[in-house]
Amino acid sequence: MAENMMPLIGVTACRIRTEEHAQQRVTEKYVTVIVDEAIGCPVMIPALEVGMHPEVLVRRLDGILLTGSPSNVEPQHYQGTPSENPAEHDPARDAVTLPLIRAAVAAGVPILGLCRGVQEMNVAFGGSLVQRIHDDTGKLDHRMRPQVPFDWKYRKAHPVALTPGGLLEAIAGPGPHLVNSLHGQGIDRPGARVRVEATAPDGVIEAISIAEAPGFALGVQWHPEWPRPCAGIDRAVFRAFGEAVRARMRGIAAQAAAAE
Repeated sequence: MAENMMPLIGVTACRIRTEEHAQQRVTEKYVTVIVDEAIGCPVMIPALEVGMHPEVLVRRLDGILLTGSPSNVEPQHYQGTPSENPAEHDPARDAVTLPLIRAAVAAGVPILGLCRGVQEMNVAFGGSLVQRIHDDTGKLDHRMRPQVPFDWKYRKAHPVALTPGGLLEAIAGPGPHLVNSLHGQGIDRPGARVRVEATAPDGVIEAISIAEAPGFALGVQWHPEWPRPCAGIDRAVFRAFGEAVRARMRGIAAQAAAAE
């Protein structure tokens, strides 16, 4: 693909606070999957509580990837009870992503949420989260597997049941599909316009889309970006996202040419 036709895809960062200067961090797997699977040019969206303007970002970007993170959305954004460990939150990221999600969906900018990203999508549309799935009797322990080699943490953990006739089924087919699992939180009550696209065997919501969105708007609770090379439902998700991003880019270019 010619460089002048390469879509620009924003990748959300996390703010890491230290005793010295704060850092903006994006794990490399999220930027390389944009290059390898979505076939785009990744740019970091920093987590700054002041100075980020969603309306500017959605005008300049062809797509947005909401990354996973060790941090969680602050409970105040969904009227949840205070968390046991306030240090596990990233208020600067919340300040950027929640309004950005609403702006992107309204503008038709393709958006894909992964792990924390799918939870942000639900909260942005008024939904709530469960903070400790593993404390709920009858639920699986969806957290990262401890005491195993690194790549084992990303091994397939359970199947997902896709909603018949939904967006994800159209992208990946009815299955069966197996996914990894590295999360302690999850979606509790789906927000307005949030459509359930997949569930785990214990009923935990594994994927959502946004109803009546003018563009691609999908979130998955697992980590399709790793391991590499992506395959199966993981590759299908990124390829569909990349196609949506390029379609939007071509549409905007055509409108600009017609206006000249």
